[in-house]
Amino acid sequence: MKIIFMGTPDFAVPSLKALISEGYEICLVVTQPDRPKGRGNKVAMSPVKEAAISFGIEVFQPENVKNGDFAGKLRSYNADLIVTAAYGKILTEDALTSSKFGCINVHASLLPKYRGAAPLWRAIIDGEKKTGITTMFTDLGMDTGDILETDEIDIDEDMTVGELSDKMAKLGAVTLIRTLEKLRDGTLKRTKQDDSKASYAPKIEKNTGHIEWGRFTREIYNLIRGTNPWPAAYTYYKGERMKIFSASLVSENKTLKNKPGTIVDVSDDGILTVTGDGLLLIKEIQFDSAKRMLVKDYIRGHRIDKNTILGGI
Repeated sequence: MKIIFMGTPDFAVPSLKALISEGYEICLVVTQPDRPKGRGNKVAMSPVKEAAISFGIEVFQPENVKNGDFAGKLRSYNADLIVTAAYGKILTEDALTSSKFGCINVHASLLPKYRGAAPLWRAIIDGEKKTGITTMFTDLGMDTGDILETDEIDIDEDMTVGELSDKMAKLGAVTLIRTLEKLRDGTLKRTKQDDSKASYAPKIEKNTGHIEWGRFTREIYNLIRGTNPWPAAYTYYKGERMKIFSASLVSENKTLKNKPGTIVDVSDDGILTVTGDGLLLIKEIQFDSAKRMLVKDYIRGHRIDKNTILGGI
């Protein structure tokens, strides 16, 4: 089977590698253009591009996928199938129909739940206990195509979105290969989505991680997990932004007189902070232009004062 693969981040790489290892012919890899990345804003290739180059596969990085030239290029390869995995751009009908069997997408949720750009982040932020991979035939809607195959995965209590993404990327490759095997032998079934059960996972922005200390302890804890490593949860300590990468639940449903955000204790264990319904222990932090550090290491050379209220800019 001759396949055009479209993907951009680390999540898509295991699916690409699985296709190659299973003997599928990858005639073209389409990925996002190289972008500035990191503190130095150095232009970097996407993880999918790096993988494609390592296998000697042709790479195409269009800025615009909505003109006829893009669909025409895809059509010129006479591919049997397009496979997408977190490509990051919405394809036109001309592009979706440019191969024999259309387009199959590897989506990181159990559809119709969490349609949209950020299903992994939103699942953890919302406190979900499980999620999974869905392969689907792509149509013109936002993740509304027919469901093909699914696999579930548990979300552990302390799992970060980075850890979940790694597990889901591997699971996505397994689900994809099973989907294509069924497509090849004619046993693949299509199930229409129940739109009444749909929910959406809007794009994550840099300010998504802003902590409101008046919220419930568990909500803040889930926000920290669901934005680690990017974009990171954050607050302000004496006007300086402080990113928070890990924390632990200390207590919930506890009435305290202190204003939410108040630091009530600082120790090697962490920064004990008042929330809307209890206490949260902040364990790993990073100030701007500084290294990410455990609190116990940070306080060896810096002060964190008790009774300071976090959140004020």
